[in-house]
Amino acid sequence: MNRVDFTHNTEAVNAIAAHYDSPPMAFVHSYGCQQNVNDGEKIKGVLVDAGYGLCDKFEDADLILFNTCAVREHAEERVFGNVGALKQLKAKNPNLIIGICGCMTQQEGVVERLRKSYPFVDLVFGVNGIDTLPQLLAEKMGAGKRLLKTPTERYDVVEQMPIQRDSTFRAWLPIMYGCDNFCSYCIVPYVRGRERSRKSEDILHEFRQLISAGYKEITLLGQNVNSYGKGLEESLDFADLLEKLCQEEGDFHIRFMTSHPKDATKKLIDTIAKYPQICNHLHLPVQSGSNRVLKEMNRHYTVEQYLDLIDYAKQKVDGITFSSDIIIGFPGETEEEFEQTLELIQKVEYMQLFTFIYSKRNGTRAAEMPDPITRKEKTDRMGRLLKAQEEIASRLAKGMVGKTCRVLVEGHSRQEGTLTGRLNNNLVVEFKADPALIGSYADVIIEDARVTMLKGSLIK
Repeated sequence: MNRVDFTHNTEAVNAIAAHYDSPPMAFVHSYGCQQNVNDGEKIKGVLVDAGYGLCDKFEDADLILFNTCAVREHAEERVFGNVGALKQLKAKNPNLIIGICGCMTQQEGVVERLRKSYPFVDLVFGVNGIDTLPQLLAEKMGAGKRLLKTPTERYDVVEQMPIQRDSTFRAWLPIMYGCDNFCSYCIVPYVRGRERSRKSEDILHEFRQLISAGYKEITLLGQNVNSYGKGLEESLDFADLLEKLCQEEGDFHIRFMTSHPKDATKKLIDTIAKYPQICNHLHLPVQSGSNRVLKEMNRHYTVEQYLDLIDYAKQKVDGITFSSDIIIGFPGETEEEFEQTLELIQKVEYMQLFTFIYSKRNGTRAAEMPDPITRKEKTDRMGRLLKAQEEIASRLAKGMVGKTCRVLVEGHSRQEGTLTGRLNNNLVVEFKADPALIGSYADVIIEDARVTMLKGSLIK
């Protein structure tokens, strides 16, 4: 892994400026996970640094960039559909530059499909090429032809990259990139590359900048944050990093995602318990309640080990809540194994579940496994799981009624005159208040609960 600082490419910026009669406008849309959202913020920052303005409509743009996701086939096909819809726009404006970047472009065959079937796409770059965007644009403009190169794997960690954050009070802060786990159903290690941790001094520098700028909630990002520290010269794990961040002065909360159960430690739980700045909510994706399925998924933990960590967290962290990811219908999953998953969610009592019917991803080991389960069986199981989870979440939410909670006011709700705020435990409450409170903390008493949405009143 190499650490490099972002360099303002004056030559490329001048070439871009010379291509336009007035300052150009860019439209950037990111699909997928929080890491992709943060990548999109960096793309915007690099473009602004190169002289672009940002716009919210396709029609106003001189440059359209789709920052893509590859986790599920449905997301991939949605991107192709949205790109196809730009054909007429390009016909009306031949000078429009259309670019595709991100995880999807790292997959075998995608660039070739774009080259053959989408002749109006001008530019492709990968997940680790954001800092090179001005140079790529200048090259495209100078050559006057398409620049669709198959992205290569790059191990550089680029620091000091300009960024245009979407929020003024909530921020994403990557602490590492890539993944070494190779879960049998997951394409991420193939598109995001191997794990690369940022130096703690670089993370602390960015963290201090955020606190100084008034950010109230900072979410640490990584495909597996619990692997943080691998490959660094300094001896530091994720719990150590959290401790360093919590020792900084300021009024802030820290969240993090995603934690892999095989690397989550009791030391991490002890750190959450020790520092009130760390939200007492743990997203710990279990994926299945069957040990056989977990082994086939290449997850490297058992249900018993997972529950031991959950029980420890319940003992150590007052009021901790849990969320998780569940895959329904993994190849070969039996009815008994699905019922083991139902049993698991009853034991843990998740506040939130993110549930998915298994999606085949070519290039992964699971894609080659026999899959005799019918679509109807999978959807029936999904319905049963959602019903069970709704009962659990509703019971937990009702247990919040009567409590006074400090919330971060996030924005307007659908009901006029009402705002939403996020609790430490990740639940959301609606309450009437002045919009001037958005971006600050407020005390709210919980008066009603409807599954995972709470109703409350502002304490003035």
